[in-house]
Order: sequence, then structure tokens, then C-alpha cells
Amino acid sequence: MASRPKPSQPPSGGAGSPGGWQPLRKLPGAGLVGQSPFSRLAVAHCLAVAGDTLVTMALAGSLFFSISPSAARERVAAYLLLTMAPFAVIAPLLGPALDRSRGGRRNMMILAAASRGLVALSMATHLDSPWIFPEAFALLVLSKAHMVTKSALVPSTVASDEELVEANSRLAIVSVVSGFVAAIPGVLVLKIGFLGAPWVLRLSVVAFAAAALASARLARPDRPRAPIASEAVVQSELHAASIRLGATAMALLRAVVGFMTFLVAFDFRAEDRPAWWFGAALATSMAGNFLGAAGAPLLRKHLREERILMGGLALVTVVAFACARAGGLGAIAALAAVLGLTAAAGKLAFDSIVQRDAPDAVRGRTFARFETRFQLVWVLGAAVPVVLPIAASTGMDLIAAAAAITFASYAGAAAAGHRRDVV
Repeated sequence: MASRPKPSQPPSGGAGSPGGWQPLRKLPGAGLVGQSPFSRLAVAHCLAVAGDTLVTMALAGSLFFSISPSAARERVAAYLLLTMAPFAVIAPLLGPALDRSRGGRRNMMILAAASRGLVALSMATHLDSPWIFPEAFALLVLSKAHMVTKSALVPSTVASDEELVEANSRLAIVSVVSGFVAAIPGVLVLKIGFLGAPWVLRLSVVAFAAAALASARLARPDRPRAPIASEAVVQSELHAASIRLGATAMALLRAVVGFMTFLVAFDFRAEDRPAWWFGAALATSMAGNFLGAAGAPLLRKHLREERILMGGLALVTVVAFACARAGGLGAIAALAAVLGLTAAAGKLAFDSIVQRDAPDAVRGRTFARFETRFQLVWVLGAAVPVVLPIAASTGMDLIAAAAAITFASYAGAAAAGHRRDVV
């Protein structure tokens, strides 16, 4: 088998398990200051996230809040349709290319950042033109290529597999912080009437250029690449029960995040709420993301990865049901925070399950495959409130019902698997 040898005993998933989530401890070179491989990757990722944040702000200002609600639905629906196509290409093409080429991951980081800078510069002059959609398409492809490549690069920046989860957690934390920091000048530029969205895009060009330069500092991996497993082996290991169940739970969390984002946006537009209401909900979601990324490794000291995912589904069920009853900005912001928290913690839990139970000789294609699926369900979830006008309270009830069904399915399948193991 091409994957690394499994431990002699079945992985318990406990804090000391070689294949499971390790307790939080100091990761050498984990800070943003330094010359370690991880530090260089963290800097490049932070700058790229800053650029993506600025692009998102510019598109929100031009495609949504600056036009009528009916026109916003049409534009956002077209935008969401465009977002689905890139990810059908990334999984079969990008993943294998990253796995087979020794320097391909570093080169892709450079190419993705530099290309996004060029596309963003062009978009600044095409915000009211049909060209905005193919350019947004290109940016989405390049952004997803960056995320997949970053995930595939992490193992080459740490000393051992035991540091993978903490490295993923730290990158998640610094990306949230980077998004917050980038949003400050973005908001200021949007508030200045004669600048607006085009200059936010030009500001993103600076961030992408810096990300390309930082990516050029990434070292080529010294370790010999493990042989690529056969497709039969990959399919067999990726269909392990732990991975299938975890992927289902993670897909639901990603779908409801997309659903909630546009549910809130269109509900606020229909009720003629000020734009800062949406900003407040977005801020609480980002805060939840930060807390989920920061607290997940500590939480893992007491719970298995599977229980973190099930706990997240249960929490979403309860909070969504309660918020639907309460209503108002406070309830919406609270649910947004919980969704951000559970999605962030759930992603780290799922990554740990994959790193524990899937072949590690195909990290690029594995991350590309699952990221593609998760992005597609995010788009499908987001499309529902775009196509169908749904009140916020009704939408939150739908979230509670979907999370409850997924929780029951996950818990039932896990219990059945446990009974089979005992027998």
C-alpha cells in the first residue's frame, strides 16, 4: 500500500493516538515572524486571504447592495451558477498535478496569487460590464486552487504528522485575523464615495502581489514524495465509514453556512434594513470561526473528532430552533456565530479524520476532492434563498430541521458501527 503504515493497534482518536488529533502544544516556527517553512506558508496564506476578503467586499458592494433587490437576485443567481463550474475542474485536474510534481505546490501558490492580482486589476474597470462574471469565475478557480494547494503544503512545513492538526488550526486562526484586518481599509475605501468598489479591488491587487512574493519564499520540499496509491486503494480508503460520515456532517455544516449568508442578506434587503446589519451578522460569523479554530484543538483533548462533529450538529439544531422563535438581529447574529464556530471546529475535526484514516500519498487530490464537494454544497445551500424568497424565521427552522436529521443519521450510523465492532 502506498500510504504510511498504520499503527499496530486501532487508532483510538485520543490525545495520544499517533493517527488522531494531538493535544495543543508549541509548534516550532508557528508564528508569522521567522524563517521556518510554516512561517513562510502562514505569511503567504494571510496575504492571499486579505486579498480574497477585499474582493468579496468589492463584489458585495457592486453586485448586491448598490442595486434593487430584484436585480440583486438575478445577479447573485448568475454569480452562484458561475461558482459551481470551477470546482468540477479542480478535483480531477489540480489534485493529481500537485501530487505528482515536486515543485508544483510552490509554483501553484505563486501562480494563483499573481493571477488573482491581474484579474482583480481588470475587474476594477468592469464592475458594470458583463465581463465581471467570467472574471469572477477566474478568481474563484484561482482562490480554490490556492486553498487546496495550501492544505497539501502543510505536511511539508511540519516536523511530523503529529503536528498537522495544530498547524491547520493556526492557519485557520491567522486567516480569520487577516480577514478582519483587511476589512478595515476595505470599509474605509467603500465609505469614500469617489473611490468605492473599484478601489477596493485595486487594494486587493497589492495584497495579491505581496502574497505572490511571499509564496516565492516557500522552499521546495526536501522529502522524497511517497508513491502514488492506485485508484482502487484510494477509493477504498476514502470510503471508510469514518470519512463518509464525517464528510456528510461537514457538507451539511457548509451548506447551512451558504444558506444562512444569503437568507440573511435578502431578508435584510426585503425589510429595508441598513447594510451594517449584514455587516454585524458577518462579523459575528467571523468571530465564531475564530473561536472554533482556536478552541478545537483544546476541545479534542476531551472528545473524539466524530463527537465534535456530532456535537456541532446538535448545537446548530438547538440554537437555530431557539433563534427562529426569538427573531431579530440578535438572534440572527447569534446563529451566525454558532454556524461559524461549528463549521470551523468541524472542518478541523474532518481534516484530522482524513489525515488519520486516508492515504497520505495523495494529499493533493484528497483535499481537492473534498473541498470541491463542500464548495458545491455551499453553493447549493446559498442558491435556495436566492431563488426562493424565504423569511429569516422560516429559514432558521429549516436549518434546525436539516441539522437534526443529519445528527440523527450520523449518531445512528456511528452506533451501528460500534455494535458491529463489538460483535
